[in-house]
Amino acid sequence: MQQFIRRNLSTFFLIVLLGVLLFNPNAKAFFLKAMLSTGFFNASTKKESKSVHAAEMTALLFTDKNGSLVNTADLKGKVIFINFWATWCPPCIAEMGSVHALYNKLKNDPRFVFIIADTDNDLQQSGAFMNKHQYDLPVYRLAGPIPPDLFNGSLPTTLIIDSKNNLIQQHEGIANYDTKAMLDFLQSLLQ
Repeated sequence: MQQFIRRNLSTFFLIVLLGVLLFNPNAKAFFLKAMLSTGFFNASTKKESKSVHAAEMTALLFTDKNGSLVNTADLKGKVIFINFWATWCPPCIAEMGSVHALYNKLKNDPRFVFIIADTDNDLQQSGAFMNKHQYDLPVYRLAGPIPPDLFNGSLPTTLIIDSKNNLIQQHEGIANYDTKAMLDFLQSLLQ
């Protein structure tokens, strides 16, 4: 019996580890955050201009915790970083630290706007999440429909809109946004 246990101890350990990762969102987020640090998940810094009708880009409406409405059409001349997320989503939780670090580098520059859109529309819960993790990100809820070709429900999804209100990049899935390449890329979109 002891010989069987010794031979299969590593298999048992792997099964337990996989079980924890599958059923514990915090463990999954921790693992994904560790994977982000490897550099394999760095966000793309290539302009991938999407053919989206200008009217669809102007229809993106969000409200903050005070009820103030933000319309992306009113933000022409600014680079807009929109991240669709949820507090229960492990990949969203894992990448939020990199989004926060990028935000901290640009938050004092009025030419950049960050919209962290809680897809559950529960600003109290998302605010508590931000406080718990000491993130000072601007959290919004959806205030109007989002065209499915911009956000189809996959979390996280990030949209980057240039200063001319063109959708330059749409990324579904986890990514590391805290890189010099991403910072340089966003600054290049101001022209």
